Amino acid sequence: MKNKYYILLLLFLIFVCFGCTPKKAEDITVTSSEDSLSTYFSLANDFTLAREKRQEYSHKAFEIVINQENDSLNRVNLFKVANRYYNINNWKDFNKTVHLVLEKSESAKDTTSIIKGYTYLGDYYESQAILDSSFQFYYKAEKMYAKLGDNINLGKTLFSKANLLYKAGDFLGSEKSVFNVLRIVKGENKINSILYDAYNLLGLIYNELGDYESAIVYNNKALTVIDDEIIPLEFQSRATSYNNIGFLYLNSQKYLFAKEYFQKGLEQKNLIIQKPYVYTMLLDNLAYSKFKLNETEGLPKMFYQSLKLRDSLKLTSGIFINKIHLSEYFASKKDTIKALQYSKEALLLARSTNISRDILVALKQLAVIEPEKASDYTKEYIHINEELQKAERKMGDKFSRIEYETDQIKGENTNLETKNRNLLFGFSGFTMLGLLLFVIKAQKTKNRELLFKQEQQKVNEEIYNLMISQQSTIETSRIVEKKRVAQELHDGVLGRMFGVRMNLDGLNKFNDEIAVNQRNSYLAELKNIEQDIREISHDLNREKSELINNFVAIVNNLFEDQKKTFKPKLITTIDPAIKWELLSNAIKINLYRIIQESLQNINKYANANTIKVELKKNGENLFLSINDDGVGFNVNKAKRGIGIQNIQSRTKECIGTVDIKSNKGEGTTITITVPIEQKLILT
Repeated sequence: MKNKYYILLLLFLIFVCFGCTPKKAEDITVTSSEDSLSTYFSLANDFTLAREKRQEYSHKAFEIVINQENDSLNRVNLFKVANRYYNINNWKDFNKTVHLVLEKSESAKDTTSIIKGYTYLGDYYESQAILDSSFQFYYKAEKMYAKLGDNINLGKTLFSKANLLYKAGDFLGSEKSVFNVLRIVKGENKINSILYDAYNLLGLIYNELGDYESAIVYNNKALTVIDDEIIPLEFQSRATSYNNIGFLYLNSQKYLFAKEYFQKGLEQKNLIIQKPYVYTMLLDNLAYSKFKLNETEGLPKMFYQSLKLRDSLKLTSGIFINKIHLSEYFASKKDTIKALQYSKEALLLARSTNISRDILVALKQLAVIEPEKASDYTKEYIHINEELQKAERKMGDKFSRIEYETDQIKGENTNLETKNRNLLFGFSGFTMLGLLLFVIKAQKTKNRELLFKQEQQKVNEEIYNLMISQQSTIETSRIVEKKRVAQELHDGVLGRMFGVRMNLDGLNKFNDEIAVNQRNSYLAELKNIEQDIREISHDLNREKSELINNFVAIVNNLFEDQKKTFKPKLITTIDPAIKWELLSNAIKINLYRIIQESLQNINKYANANTIKVELKKNGENLFLSINDDGVGFNVNKAKRGIGIQNIQSRTKECIGTVDIKSNKGEGTTITITVPIEQKLILT
């Protein structure tokens, strides 16, 4: 039973190491528009980095990919993220990502990605030791790959099923499945990774069946098919194969050969960095083979070194076997206390993980160390062993039932598909007719709305023209009034001032009390004249300001309506240096409409938080800038709607230029440039 435990542990570690290899072979090389995404993928797969850092980069890659559109590239990237989680044994996020990409693949009816998703779910349930669920997903993928004629992926899926049969204790069934894999992939290109896994599994099967010679033959075959271009060096395939061969020699009690292969494995470059758990396995096995050879040099230090590293990596299975080896070592040294300590710790660990084979190994070791309790340990050993055999038989039966039920459900689904197809054809005609009528009706409604908006726009322009014309009339009246006031100043105020000055000159000759009183009276009169002039001047300035800023007032009314009605924050700037009297009414109308149209477009489509409108003078030109931080659009690809066409048309009427800059997610900026002095040309 000890041999069985070792083999199971070895199989688990091999598939942890190489289970991700097929996935890497399946990855499609893509060129991402996101430089950071490519960087995160590379760093997440950098085996020289700590697991925590690789997980951090995997999370960052996921955050980018999750926001991409559901296309083939997005699904490829999601599978890449899942692979990164797989390589660091982050099963929770691996499962989450696989379910997400499977959902997207089913939505897009992407058969290839759906099958791939099934194999990934099979990998997930295998890692969680839920073998029946794992077998079910592998079987679904197998049938679909067979239908597509994809022999490479079919071989990989059948190998996964063979591995499950091995774990369930069906060694002959597993052997049959592996040879079926070799038959299917024969003649295909670049199958070294499949051959490597198949030969390794055959080595484990024959070891379990006690045929050590065949086991060594197939492990050597695995070693010869290693191709560093297909199986990357960082997977440390050679170190793993050396460990497998050494372990077989260990089981057949050829300890010297075993020691030689374990040493070869430890000599592999960067092993402790790239595959620390393989390093700990080789170190522990080397120490055990030296122990069996009665070589005390480096013992028990090598056992402790391996245990410490396994404990830091939380390799539960490795910790268990390390403690069993230490127990055997101290038992041979007659140190019963330490031997018993490590055996009991191993048993406690096996019970906590509920691994029956580990419990059997620990019970067997305790029976050797404590012969007085051997009877109790043996009874428990027999009971657990019987339960384990029953469970293995049930699992084999369950696999057969899954295949039968899956095929039966598939047949029922085929019948349902035929019925659904007939129903679909029956309703398609009615649906298309209804849709056509709906489109026609919606188009008519849309056309009516468009005509109404055009008429409303014309009416608004007429109203504004009337307003401007009225202001022109008022301006003419004010000019007439100013002339009248100027005449009044000349004929009235200046005449009064002249009379006062003459009288004051006459009084300069006299200094009596009467003259003084008269001078004071004339000074008071001068103050009255001064006040009259000041009031007239203020009235004229106010009239001029109101006249100049009439267009500004109209625009400000538009801005106030925008602030009251819509959510975005509006920031406006109007350059006081602009001489509005130099601009024709036609230009003012067009500028007003451009601002109005732009605000309407932003409110409807931009989903902006802030809008900035600026009118400024630069040299002989007037600049109108309208900016928002909304969703933006592709200027080159977007359809030229009526709004943009109107803005361009109005700018052209003003003998100006328009520049529209926008990108998705970066907002929009519209810049209008209009020459200022056009009044004589356009009016």
